[in-house]
Amino acid sequence: MTITLDGKAIRSTGRMDGYESPMRIASAHVADAGLTLAGLRVDGKSNEIPAVRGLISLLEVEGCMIVADAMHCQKETAELIVGKKADYLLNAKDNQPTLKKGIEEYVGDDALRNAMDAFRTFEKNGGRLEARTGFVTHDVEWLAGAGWKNLSCVGAIRRQFEYKGQTSDEWHYYISSRKLTAEGLLRHARLEWSVESMHWLLDAHFGEDFCRVEDECAQQALNVARKIALNCVKTHKQKTGSKLPLSRIMFGCLLDCQKLVDVLKSAEN
Repeated sequence: MTITLDGKAIRSTGRMDGYESPMRIASAHVADAGLTLAGLRVDGKSNEIPAVRGLISLLEVEGCMIVADAMHCQKETAELIVGKKADYLLNAKDNQPTLKKGIEEYVGDDALRNAMDAFRTFEKNGGRLEARTGFVTHDVEWLAGAGWKNLSCVGAIRRQFEYKGQTSDEWHYYISSRKLTAEGLLRHARLEWSVESMHWLLDAHFGEDFCRVEDECAQQALNVARKIALNCVKTHKQKTGSKLPLSRIMFGCLLDCQKLVDVLKSAEN
């Protein structure tokens, strides 16, 4: 099971007098099923790192792969995940400059890169062509003294895009406590986007960023209710094999109480 962690701000709260800063909620998302598992509010005087660590501490994650973006590429977070008998896949960016540079130089060496496990995928969507190439090595002795708990592999993903004559070429770098293959790296890293998709659905279908509720507890309760609703609809869609988009299923529930009952029963069972 892959669990992705990320935070989302409710933008409307940033324009309300009752909030010092926009309310931000960190969520744990079961990427394989597309279901939200839990959420915690981020302290307005802090960032989402403590909230994400709080989520990890609360959840039963043994045997799971925990995937998080560069903000959470922290030694304390990696140690916490391993302590919960789970594995981590963390994105190394400029907040860990030494780590990022080390992986970048390793992958940049032709001889070393050619010895790495590699796997490539292609995807075409709406005229947009994307090639994703994963590289993985279990040679991590050169990072042995860096303090990353149970570090077992490092990897890189090269993303090449072509759309309407425009091209781009991006590299992303990763560390993991699990001995991944290049194909596994591509799969788990891609699942990180599932939590971003959930955040988009909260805005697209529920207008969360435009919610003008002043009470903080009510805002949090509504966020939970929206996620429960999405979980119910997604579960119904998966169990019934429906080809309808989520929006059509939700609209059908508004028009027909029996459809609403069917969706709730699917989630219950």
